[in-house]
Amino acid sequence: MNAAAENVAAIVERARRAQRDFERQARKEHCAVAPRDFPQTQPALAQHGLAQPMLDQPALGQPALEQPALEQPALEQPALSQPALFDRAAQAVAWALLHPERNRALSELAVATTGLGNVGDKVAKNHRKTLGLMHDLRGVVAYGSVSEQEGITEVLRPKGVVAAIVPSTNPVATPANNAINALKTGNAIVFAPSPKGARALERLVHHIHAEFDKAGLARDLVSMLSVPPSKEQTAVLLRLADFVVATGSRNNVRAATICGTQAVGVGVGNVPVVVDETADLEQAARFIARSKTFDNATSCSAENALVVVSSVRAAFLDALAREGGWLLDEKQVQHLTATHWREGKVQPALLAQDIGVVLERLGWAGLAPQGTRFLIAPSEKAEPPLSGEKMALFLTLYTVADFDAAEETARSILEYQGAGHSVGLHTAEQARARRLAFALPACRVIVNQPHAVATGGDFHNRLPFSLSMGCGSWGSNAIDENLHWRHFVNRVKIVRSVANREPSLESIFADYWSQVGK
Repeated sequence: MNAAAENVAAIVERARRAQRDFERQARKEHCAVAPRDFPQTQPALAQHGLAQPMLDQPALGQPALEQPALEQPALEQPALSQPALFDRAAQAVAWALLHPERNRALSELAVATTGLGNVGDKVAKNHRKTLGLMHDLRGVVAYGSVSEQEGITEVLRPKGVVAAIVPSTNPVATPANNAINALKTGNAIVFAPSPKGARALERLVHHIHAEFDKAGLARDLVSMLSVPPSKEQTAVLLRLADFVVATGSRNNVRAATICGTQAVGVGVGNVPVVVDETADLEQAARFIARSKTFDNATSCSAENALVVVSSVRAAFLDALAREGGWLLDEKQVQHLTATHWREGKVQPALLAQDIGVVLERLGWAGLAPQGTRFLIAPSEKAEPPLSGEKMALFLTLYTVADFDAAEETARSILEYQGAGHSVGLHTAEQARARRLAFALPACRVIVNQPHAVATGGDFHNRLPFSLSMGCGSWGSNAIDENLHWRHFVNRVKIVRSVANREPSLESIFADYWSQVGK
């Protein structure tokens, strides 16, 4: 093992020791208030005269042996109690970022070192996402005995050491939220930063350790690979960890899914948004402008395409213009496309840049209407590269005849890129959301909301607050929901015998036999 690998191994080993001590201390706290066991064991039933003999299995085609109903004692529910130690650790991470001065400084450092996004929106994102996550976790019991059903007790346990790949687009908010989820559930976490985002993450970890010192917590519960990071170090970390969370590029996610460790990766975003003939056009334009321009479109949930029914196209474009949308002509679209993509790959010139930088680099600084906030590139067909993810302050506009055509266009966009992620819909016909849910390869249908704000959880909807969205089988992901604390635990089942419930063949197949025969 070379020096770099040995360094990573030492980091993981320190994290593992810290995690075991962390859980050991929490277990003592939990067992002090939770029942040591539940009474539905075989010896306990025997003490009540309710022990059940093992039953001979009936021969095939014979009815199951009927057993007299046994009066079961009332189930004793576990005393639910979240270890205060885990909550304190999660709060320490949250406050390390939510402290206003630290949040501002971290946001400034993130923009300065990555060159992506803008400071004001990163401050808002760090605050809102972290506060929302802490609100989601308040009162949640994420460790120990959590449920008791007849014959089964469920116990939650930590996974161990979590390895988290951190994207350059969110070098502060994403790791903070992953650390909160990890610590809430009793894990330790080690970060693998992107090269551009490493300095901001390093500063965040410094603040977390300062809070841990105040709270009497081990610093090794949250750590990171040495700076500058390398692909070699990250690969070693992924192999040595117990669980991997991968957010960022397709290369990052692929590296996680093939590393041999249990991994949760998230899919590529490329959100199409349908605006139908019943939509509130002013509200839709306001929400889309707000979402598209937030943090200079760094979010995977930012709108990338508008699919608009032709009967409202003109009125909707007027509404978008009032919100700072500039409609480009055909030559301008060609120039934009040639600038942003080379051989199908996104180029850095316009990537997550302020609109002034975008216009200057396109040579349109003196041409754009006053108040321009984002660009609109009309296209007749949903074809690459223009139908792909932009991560820049422009989106594509497709005009369609009706909702049927809108559905097909959205499908074409998602099948090219972004399958499994999400689709937006602005409509007054709520049934159309259900139709898209059954028709499109998307795990979320966001209705009448600013998409980038709503998809990752919002105080105005019930999605879990998260910066990582699973895309299910469509996106080759292990999860189809927003990443949250339940993905950071192992579930243990304590299984006890219950009254025999084997059915007869006739009770299962009677209807089938009557229709087709035996």
